[in-house]
Amino acid sequence: MCGCGGLKEWYHNGFKVGPNYRPEPVLGSAGWIEENDPRLSKTGPDAMAWWTVFQDPVLDSLIERAHDQNLDLKAAGTRILASRAQKNLITGELFPQTQEGLASFAHAQISQNLKLPLPLIANVWPVGGFASWEPDFWGRYRRAIESAKADLDGSAAGFEDAIVLLLSEVAESYVQIRAYQQRIALARHNVEIQQGSLSLAETKFDEGDATDLDVEQARSSLAQTQALIPTLEVGLRQANNRLCTLMGTPARDLIPELGPAPIPRAPTTIAAGVPAELLRRRPDIRRAERAVASQSAQIGIAASDLYPRFALFGFLGYAADDFKSLFAMKSFTGLIVPNFQWQILNYGRVRNNIRVQEARFQERVFQYQQTVLQAGQEVEDSLVAFLKAQERTARLAESAKAAERSVELVLIQYRAGSVDFNRVYSVQSLLVTQQDQLATAQADIALQMISAYRALGGGWEPFASRDHAPAPIAPPPPPPQPNQEPRKNT
Repeated sequence: MCGCGGLKEWYHNGFKVGPNYRPEPVLGSAGWIEENDPRLSKTGPDAMAWWTVFQDPVLDSLIERAHDQNLDLKAAGTRILASRAQKNLITGELFPQTQEGLASFAHAQISQNLKLPLPLIANVWPVGGFASWEPDFWGRYRRAIESAKADLDGSAAGFEDAIVLLLSEVAESYVQIRAYQQRIALARHNVEIQQGSLSLAETKFDEGDATDLDVEQARSSLAQTQALIPTLEVGLRQANNRLCTLMGTPARDLIPELGPAPIPRAPTTIAAGVPAELLRRRPDIRRAERAVASQSAQIGIAASDLYPRFALFGFLGYAADDFKSLFAMKSFTGLIVPNFQWQILNYGRVRNNIRVQEARFQERVFQYQQTVLQAGQEVEDSLVAFLKAQERTARLAESAKAAERSVELVLIQYRAGSVDFNRVYSVQSLLVTQQDQLATAQADIALQMISAYRALGGGWEPFASRDHAPAPIAPPPPPPQPNQEPRKNT
C-alpha cells in the first residue's frame, strides 16, 4: 500500500510516517577572538545574575521591580499559557474526536402519492450519544502533539528571551541616568569656573588690563557650556521615562527616589565562557531550534495524507415512536459504522503539500543556523567594545586630568598677565569636552558589559523557577568542527 521503504520507515519511527526530528548541526567557533585577553575568563561568576557585579542595591531593586511589573513580560507569559492549552487540546485528538449527546423529536407526514409501505404519520423520539474516532494509525495526531510540544518549548524560550532583553534594558536605562547626572554635575561645575573667569576678565577690563574681546570670549564660553545643560537634562528625563515604562508604571520623576550616585563601576573582567554555551544559554537560539522541531513534525502530518484513514462512527441510546416507551428495553438502539477514506485522486496536491512543509523546514533550519551565527557576532562585538572601552576611558582620564590642571595654570598666568584670554578660552573649552567625554566613556564600559551579558543570554536563570515556566529543553549536540559536512535530517 505504501511501499516497502515507507512501511519500514513507519515501523522504525514508532508507527509514524514522516521524519523523526534530530537537532540540526551548526557551525561554531572553538573560542572567542579575544580569548587570550586576561580580562576574559572562561570560569568564575557566570552570567546568571550578571547585574550583581555592579554591587549597586538600587539597580538590584529596579531589576526585581521590572521583572514583577513589566507588561511585555506578562504578555510573553500568557503566550506560554496559550501554547500549553493548545498542546492539551491537540492531545485530546488521540481519543474519540467527536463525542456528543443527542435528544430530539421528529414528526413526519408521508405523502400518500409516494405509495411507500410506510405509515403516513411517524413520530421519532431518539435520545443517546454518538461518537466518532479515527485511530492514529499513521501518527498524524502524534506528530501534531510533537509540533505542539515544540511550540510550547519555543514559547517558554521566548519568555526567557523577554527576560534577558528586559533586564538589560533596565540596567542600560539606569546607567544612562547616572551618566547624565554626572555629566550635568560636571557641566555645572564648569559653569562656575567660567563665571569666575568672566568676572576676572571684567575686572581686568575695568582696570584697563584687558580688552573687550576678553570679556566677550568669556561670555561666549560661559553661554556655550550653559547651553549644554538643557540637552543633558532632556536625555536624563527620557532615560527616566524609559525606565518607568520598563517597570510597568506611568512616567514620573524617579530621580528623588533613586538619589545621587556615581556611574555604576563595572569590573575589568567578564565571565564570557565558551561559544558552545550559547546553544544552551541563549533563549532565542533555543526558540529557533524548537521552531525547526515543530516544522519537522508538520512534514509527518502532511505525509499522513498519502495513506488511507480509518474511522468508526457509533451511536448508543434509545429510540421510539412515542415518549412513554422511549426508555423501554426494546427501545435500545446501537449503531456502529466503519469509515474508510483515501485521497487517491488528490495525490498531486498531497505531495505538493509535503514539499511545502519540507521547504518551510529547510527555511527554519537556515534561520536557526543564522541565529547562531548572529549570536556569536553579537558576543564578539560586545566583548571587543567592552575591552576597548576600558582602554579609551583610561586615556580620557589622563586627558581630563591634564586639562583640569591646565585650567588652573592658565588662570594663574592670566591673572599675572602673561597670557591673553584666548588661551583661557581654549583650555576651558577643552576641559568641558574632555570631562564630558570621560563621563560618557565610563558609562560606556558598563553599557558594553551589559550588552555582552545580554549577547551571552544571561539573566533569565534566576527567575525561571519563580515564574514556573516549562523547563528549558536539552541543548542541541555540540557544533561540528569547521569544514565538517553537516548531517541531513532524515
